Amino acid sequence: MTFDDPIDRGEIDLSAVLHALSDPQRRQIVAELAASELPRPCGSYAPAITKSTRTHHFRVLREAGLVEQWKEGTSKMSRLRRDDIDARFPGLLDSVLGSTPVG
Repeated sequence: MTFDDPIDRGEIDLSAVLHALSDPQRRQIVAELAASELPRPCGSYAPAITKSTRTHHFRVLREAGLVEQWKEGTSKMSRLRRDDIDARFPGLLDSVLGSTPVG
């Protein structure tokens, strides 16, 4: 399985980002991604939710332009596109994540 290239920074849509961040489980995933210095396997995030639900949430985050994903061996790795989001919408992630506890 391969993933499409992430959407270009200039094409990241605010309404899609806000929709993605409107769900508490997706906000939690984004908060964990923001707190992690290195990419991590998708399965290491939000362990309390089912794999299919987690897959759905990552798809929404990826399609909104918030995360980038790729395969490494048998793992699907994820990282927050922090630089792109901060450049496109300065202060948005800090504002949204400021009230989201990590872990």
